Amino acid sequence: MDITPAAPQVDLLFEVSWEVCNKIGGIYTVLSTKAKTLQKLYNDKTVFIGPDVWTEENPSPWFTECNVEGLSSWSKTAKLPEGVSVRVGRWDIPGRPIAVLVKFDGMYAVKDEFYGEMWQRFGVDSLHAYGDYDEGCAFAHAAGVVIESIIASGYGAKLTPTGRISRKHRSRIVAHFDEWTTGMGLLYVKWKLPQVATVFTTHATSIGRSICGNNKPLYDYLKGYNGDQMARELNMEAKHSLEKRAAHAADVFTTVSDITAAECEQLLERRPDVVTPNGFEKNFVPSPSKFPAARKQARDRMLTVASALTGKRMDDNTFIVVTSGRCEYRNKGLDLFLDVCDKLRHRKLCRDVLAFVMVPAWAKEARKDLTDRIAGMNDTPFVNDEQALADPVLTHWLNNPDSDAVNCRMHQLGFANQDPRVTVIYVPCYLNGNDGVFNLSYYDLLPGTDATVFPSYYEPWGYTPLESVAFGVPTVTTSLSGFGQWALKTSENYFDECGVNVIGRGDSNYESVVDNIAHSIEYLTCADEKEIKKIHKAAMHTASEAAWPKFMVYYDEAYALALSKAEERTPAAKKSK
Repeated sequence: MDITPAAPQVDLLFEVSWEVCNKIGGIYTVLSTKAKTLQKLYNDKTVFIGPDVWTEENPSPWFTECNVEGLSSWSKTAKLPEGVSVRVGRWDIPGRPIAVLVKFDGMYAVKDEFYGEMWQRFGVDSLHAYGDYDEGCAFAHAAGVVIESIIASGYGAKLTPTGRISRKHRSRIVAHFDEWTTGMGLLYVKWKLPQVATVFTTHATSIGRSICGNNKPLYDYLKGYNGDQMARELNMEAKHSLEKRAAHAADVFTTVSDITAAECEQLLERRPDVVTPNGFEKNFVPSPSKFPAARKQARDRMLTVASALTGKRMDDNTFIVVTSGRCEYRNKGLDLFLDVCDKLRHRKLCRDVLAFVMVPAWAKEARKDLTDRIAGMNDTPFVNDEQALADPVLTHWLNNPDSDAVNCRMHQLGFANQDPRVTVIYVPCYLNGNDGVFNLSYYDLLPGTDATVFPSYYEPWGYTPLESVAFGVPTVTTSLSGFGQWALKTSENYFDECGVNVIGRGDSNYESVVDNIAHSIEYLTCADEKEIKKIHKAAMHTASEAAWPKFMVYYDEAYALALSKAEERTPAAKKSK
């Protein structure tokens, strides 16, 4: 029997994020993959609001300006503050949801006055703000004003044939804000629109990330940390204050995993009401019929690049392992991955290992000597070993080779010496299909890998291991990732059971984690074809269990709870039922 609760009757759902139509990080993946399921549930009742940081010379590749009934006409007559303007259209992703991009330059002129208002009303301390704080707050403030204007225009989801909300109906509106960068928008809506239900999601606390980024132990000492004190010590007072006040002011506060919920409770002093794990949409995963061709294309390209760079022909049987994601040396476990590769030199490997570190850094340009050699190989592939190119661990030249942590550690470990059994290559650029070397996207290359490793120290969720299993590629991650904890709760911790191996990690067991991950890779290099097929099938099943339609129930719970709290604030809503 289906016991999944029905989605609450939301008439209009706003979701505000700096990463709407703006692909800069993991939240873009969260929202863009969730959108298709939201469209199925609410069918154009969702309006995504993002920053208009684009120009005619550099337009957003993910946004199409077009007519949206009701909203486009509002945008032409909306009385917005000077320097604030909007564009209405569709987000070019599966589901093609409505998107409103907001130009927010005008909000800088009223910044000080607005900060004073937020201090008086909510206690947000913006006094020590620096960096991107003002930019995030200007956008969030403008987004709040835009929501206010849209609602005042009568636009809503439960519409009459004329496109207006029926006077007999009290609109059930939810405004959902993601991360501290949108916190000022939530507080503005809380102040100006008490009838609107508010939801705030922190995907990673600003102070928790800062603690880890400053090489302080987060987990052994979590119960001893005070968020306000650490914010002062790490010069994070403004962002932390805003995030904390938004979390407390929201009708419903959510985060993406149990591990981050504990972090929020300690550092923000509010336990999230609902944990909303990040699901996935498998739209870009090749179909079973197309997967063999996709895998061959990816492997051929990766082996060709490695052969050209190192001067040694890579066998088709080479075991390819990848780590990827943000270039956060400690937080994402890049340090640990390199030490695993070093450890593999001393393991009994059944296949030679080719390891790629695919993380965008301060790349200067694609290496011309590499692209020239690849072009030559396309004409006359070499069979015997040739001389390696200079610095044969890099596919792209770096602007800062002497201070890049990954590059320095690779040379320190001697990978430029080209061990015959373990080759490590650093790809310090965005793999978007036109990087100049691979010219395939990360998702085009992923099917060609034999395994992925994401040994994160700080990972509130962990999309990269989830993406991996969606492609049927076994992955190794740690118990300090939200995805890793979810996998441990939902299946047995063996490759052939779920395609995932979760390694227990803490503040004091670095070396044992290195040993355990090296053992996992060693095991996979020796797995036979029958075992590999079983692991591939198990990985795909795990991904299906993390699909958005299954995880949306947690958002339903959050929205229903937020709406009930908004109704308690507005007694008139009860009378109108």
